[in-house]
Amino acid sequence: MSTSHEYDVVVVGAGTAGCYAAATVASEGLDVAVVERKSEEEAGHIACGDALKGADAFPEAIPKSRIEGAFTNTGVDHGRFEIPQEDTVLDIPVPGELAVIDRWEYGRLIIEGASDAGADFHYDTVVQDVTQDDDGAVTGVRGTRKGDVVEYEADVVLDGAGSLSLLQDKADLSESTFDTNVSYSQFCSAYREIVEVPEPVEWDDALVFKPTERAAGYLWYFPRTETTINAGLGFQMNEEPMKLVEDLKRDLRNRPEFRGAEVTDKLGAALPTRRPYDSAVADGFLAAGDAAGHVNPTTGGGIAGAAYAGTYAAEQAVQAISEGDVSEASLWRYNERVMDHFGARYAGLDVYNILSTAVDVDDLMGLLASLPGEKLAEALYSGTTSFGPTLLAKTVKDSFGYWGQILNFYRTKGLADELMRHYQRYPTRPETLSVWQDERDRLMDEIYEVTGAEAKY
Repeated sequence: MSTSHEYDVVVVGAGTAGCYAAATVASEGLDVAVVERKSEEEAGHIACGDALKGADAFPEAIPKSRIEGAFTNTGVDHGRFEIPQEDTVLDIPVPGELAVIDRWEYGRLIIEGASDAGADFHYDTVVQDVTQDDDGAVTGVRGTRKGDVVEYEADVVLDGAGSLSLLQDKADLSESTFDTNVSYSQFCSAYREIVEVPEPVEWDDALVFKPTERAAGYLWYFPRTETTINAGLGFQMNEEPMKLVEDLKRDLRNRPEFRGAEVTDKLGAALPTRRPYDSAVADGFLAAGDAAGHVNPTTGGGIAGAAYAGTYAAEQAVQAISEGDVSEASLWRYNERVMDHFGARYAGLDVYNILSTAVDVDDLMGLLASLPGEKLAEALYSGTTSFGPTLLAKTVKDSFGYWGQILNFYRTKGLADELMRHYQRYPTRPETLSVWQDERDRLMDEIYEVTGAEAKY
């Protein structure tokens, strides 16, 4: 049995990018369907660290007031970075509003918000292919729902299907600018458990981070409440996951606050630790959120970025449809808005990920322990930082023995700053993208040379 549907826009994936996109399209009076592989009961249940940076600013398509019911801890205001190698705990202030959320409840609320705006949700639907016309323009998707074939025709397809999206494997995007320079080395896996502890933790106002015993991973403990903790880890995909999960379990066993704790939920996922896609558009097609690398590559935070990317993509789709032209050129402005809002910053932050792959983990931890917390916060969230003479002198004194690494760090920082400035000159039309990429790649070659890291792209 086969069923066909026609919509102005089809969104694949009921995550943050997908729901904000669908709400935006529906609020403009266009027909939009969200195709979601999970059941209605499970939709919104996504592996996440539950930390929300930028909780004070969300697109109006689904107002912040609609999602505040998922905010379980708004008292967090800093990061707590544990460095066992140096017997040090480093407090890092986090700029802007911060909250820890119940991600499943948040998922339900954004689905409700998009549905109330007028979006149709099609659950239990697994997309298996992308349809294109003879010129290569994307015209819809095809999948199955409970064993039956289902097809969707649309003027625009928006990919919100997450990391390593199947849609990008199935679509032939070779004649477009859409970024196909994607590999597993640019992604990490994440695993988290929701843990109920018997007594309130002392650090319920902090996001706790700790390096794993291997250089390619880190642990986190994020307090949803003073007794409900999101405990997880992130690690590069080339690492052995079960060994790293054992690192988490061993740390949980050794922390006194987790004695007698109960695990209530377990979930894993993949997420990008890379720069945003150079271009996330093709004829009739856009990608947003994790599906386009719209994640802070140093922290893994992606909720706010996905909300804005989904909104920007939908606004551009609506305009293109109203003008009767859904070509790559007509959708291009979406790329520009992403790069202007957060893409340049994320590209700069990716440079520090690249540096970390070429630095001995003990040296890296020693270096971090010697740097002022407020400057680490600037680097983690803005992609750049600065030191005055007095603070610089103190840092040099405290970091004796790591001066070689510091020199390398500052050479890398200068290149990261230059790279961000280049991203701020992102092209205004697809025809000039290749020229812009040539200069970006020249800067990246310098970064690989200075850091000694293997090429990531």
